[in-house]
Amino acid sequence: MQPESSRVEESQADSSSAEMEALGRLSGSLEGVRSELSRIIVGQEDVIEQLLIAMLAGGHCLLVGVPGLAKTLTIASLAQAISLDFSRIQFTPDLMPADITGSEVIEEDRSTGRRQFRFLPGPIFANVVLADEVNRTPPKTQAALLEAMQERQVTVGGQRHPLPSPFFVLATQNPIEQEGTYPLPEAQLDRFMLNIVVDYPEQDDEIEVVLRTTGSDLPKCQSQLTGEQLIEMSDVVRRIATTRSLATYATMIARATRPSDPTASPTVRRCVRWGAGPRASQQIVLGAKARAALQGSPIVRREDIQALALPVLRHRMRLNFQAETEGVRLEELIASIVDEVGRNTQDGEAIENASKVLRS
Repeated sequence: MQPESSRVEESQADSSSAEMEALGRLSGSLEGVRSELSRIIVGQEDVIEQLLIAMLAGGHCLLVGVPGLAKTLTIASLAQAISLDFSRIQFTPDLMPADITGSEVIEEDRSTGRRQFRFLPGPIFANVVLADEVNRTPPKTQAALLEAMQERQVTVGGQRHPLPSPFFVLATQNPIEQEGTYPLPEAQLDRFMLNIVVDYPEQDDEIEVVLRTTGSDLPKCQSQLTGEQLIEMSDVVRRIATTRSLATYATMIARATRPSDPTASPTVRRCVRWGAGPRASQQIVLGAKARAALQGSPIVRREDIQALALPVLRHRMRLNFQAETEGVRLEELIASIVDEVGRNTQDGEAIENASKVLRS
């Protein structure tokens, strides 16, 4: 009879082998999605990678950039590549909450004359919802997204209506310095997992964009995945291992953004109005797991944590007037926080001491 320890080891080996196979399939499938998107979108590799990370982690994204940088095209193409129902909402100053969530109408039964309310779903009922120029509508309408993003449901007339699964809100935002924009409330910003900055393309990429889009043969995006497969991949991502030391590293980065925290640097205490909350730590770790999965890795590494810090934190921090007078840039401040926390948690003893601080 086989010893119990041998059976346990074999079971663990089989489980590990199955997980590696699942990761291999995930990485290969998403490489196909990435390749398909590259036929439509020129350059912007970081943007595409961060969008895939958010989708694997089940998070929403905020894409920030000036008009004309293919933000809408990127999101629509991503939905096509994963065979997801796609809905586009153009946010305007006169848009009402019911235009997003849907509304109840009175319907009359002609045979009986009886009237009753019937719910007409709004464009929020889709797998991928593009909230285009979300900051061009007033806060009242922006708030209509809050329940949908957090609870995956909407409430109309006292009735709850679940949204389809998977469900992603991918919102585009023009720089808030432009005319006719309304800054998003902090509570809503926190619902976005990543803040993805879409910058101007390199010269060679821009030339390629011109050549591709002015010809007669425009490329079309072919489906590479289904929504069901994406849900299965999200389960694989959550099973990826992470150590306590890396979780501590991510948590210490988030805590170092808060001016009231003992670990905050003098610059943070002087220049930051408020820092990131606990949701930031969760999103950094979950995003790091998704990034590891994209690369076929069964474990999270420090570079995964570091790569997710900026897109997770930059919309969860606010600089004050002192920062403006000193010329402090948010991106540079976050980079310095990551570097400083990284130096302080290089060795196991420092990580353990940081972990004890968090537990106390």
